[in-house]
Amino acid sequence: MRALERYFEFEKYRTDMRTEILAGITTFMTMAYILFVNPAILSDAMGKEAFNSLVAVTALAAGISTIIMGVYAKKPFALAPGMGLNAYFAYSVVLGMGYDWRVALAAVFVEGIIFIILSITKVRSAIIHAIPLSQKYAVGAGIGLFLTLIGLNDVGLLTAFVDNNGVLKFTGFNASVLGTKAGLLFLFGLFLAAILISLRVKGALLISILTTSILGWISGAAPWPEHLFSTPDISYTFLKLDLQGLLNIGAIGVVFAFFMVDFFDTLGTITGLSAKAGFLTKEGKVPDAEKVLLTDAIGTTLGALLGTSTVTTYIESAAGIEEGGRTGMTALVTGLLFLAIGLFIAPIAQAIPAFATAPALVIVGYYMLSAIRGVDFDDATEAIPAFLVLITIPYTYSIADGIGMGFISYTIIKLFSGRGKEIHPLMYVLALIFMGYFAYLGGLF
Repeated sequence: MRALERYFEFEKYRTDMRTEILAGITTFMTMAYILFVNPAILSDAMGKEAFNSLVAVTALAAGISTIIMGVYAKKPFALAPGMGLNAYFAYSVVLGMGYDWRVALAAVFVEGIIFIILSITKVRSAIIHAIPLSQKYAVGAGIGLFLTLIGLNDVGLLTAFVDNNGVLKFTGFNASVLGTKAGLLFLFGLFLAAILISLRVKGALLISILTTSILGWISGAAPWPEHLFSTPDISYTFLKLDLQGLLNIGAIGVVFAFFMVDFFDTLGTITGLSAKAGFLTKEGKVPDAEKVLLTDAIGTTLGALLGTSTVTTYIESAAGIEEGGRTGMTALVTGLLFLAIGLFIAPIAQAIPAFATAPALVIVGYYMLSAIRGVDFDDATEAIPAFLVLITIPYTYSIADGIGMGFISYTIIKLFSGRGKEIHPLMYVLALIFMGYFAYLGGLF
C-alpha cells in the first residue's frame, strides 16, 4: 500500500487511497454504459452476431488502455471506444460508404500507428502546447455542455436521431419524460447529487448513481440484474482487420477522417480534463503530455486489433476528478473494474439504468463549465473565439468541430486585429488543416 502511495505521489497531489479508489469507481460508473452502447452501435455494421464479442472487446480495450494510462502516464484519465467515433465507423464508413467492417478496423489501426509515431516524436504535445490558454479553457467548458447534452439525451429529455453520416441530431425537448418513473428518478438523482455536493459529501455522484439505480429496480422503472456472470468471447472480431482493403484512394479519406476527429477530440478532452484537475502550468501546458498521448495512441491500435472502433480518452473522467481523483491510481481502479465487470459480471453494469447515470453527467457538465471563468472577456480577440468553441461543441455534438471553429476564428481575429505576433506559428498550420477538414466534410474536394 505504501509503495503505491509513493509511486503515484499521493503526498504531492494531496490525496489518499480512499479518495482515489472512490474516484476510480465513480469514473467507471459514469462510463459503464459504453459496455453496451458501443456493441449496440458497432453490431449494426458488423452484424448482430458480433454483439457478445463486442461487449468483451469493449471491456478489454477500455480496461487495458486505462490501466496503461494509470501506471505509465499516472493520470486519472480513463479510455474506451469513443462515442461519435463508433457512430462514424458504423453508420458512415461501413453502412454509408459501403466499406467492409474489417477494412474500417484496418483504417483505425493505421490511424493508431500514425498517432504512435506523432506521439513519440512529440509532435502531438507540441501542438497542445501551441494552443492558447483561452482556447483550452473554452474547450473544457464546451465539453461540459457536451456532457450535459449526453446526460439529457440518455434520459430522453432531448429527442435525437443519428443521420446517415453518423452524426447525432437533436430535434427537440421532451418535457413529458419528467412525468414518467424514469424522469422522476432522474430528477431525484440530480437533486440528491446536488444536495450532497452542497454538503461537501465525498462520493456524491457515486451515491446518487447507486441510490437511484436501486430505487429504479424496486419501483420497476428498470429491470433487476438477471444474473451475475457472463463468459467472455472475442473470437468474432479479434485480429479480423483487412489491411489490403485499404489499398485504394477512397480509403485514404477514411483514415484522414478518423485521424482528424480522434486527434482533436483527444486533444480537447485531455486539455479540458487537465484544466479541471489543476494540472495545467501557468503557461497552459499539460505536464507529461507525451505519455498521455502515447497511451491514447496505443489504446487506439490495441482496440483495432481486438476489433473495436477508435479508443480515446473519455470526458467522463471528469466525474472521478470531481470526486478528488488526481493520480494514476484512479485510472488503475477504473481499468480493473472494466475488466472485472465487462468480462465477467456484465449483467450488473447493464442493469444500471440511464436515468441513474444521467444526473452525474449533468452535474459534471456544470463543474466543467466553470472553466470558462479563465477566459479574459475584456479581450474580444480571446473571448469571441472562446465563445464560438463553447457553442459549437454542444450544438454540433462534436468536440473536434468546436476546436476547429476556435482555431480558425482565433487565428483570423488575432491576425486582422493587428496582433499576429501573439499567434503561435503552429496555430496557423492548425487553422489551415481545419479549413481543409471542413472543406472535405463539405464535399469541396
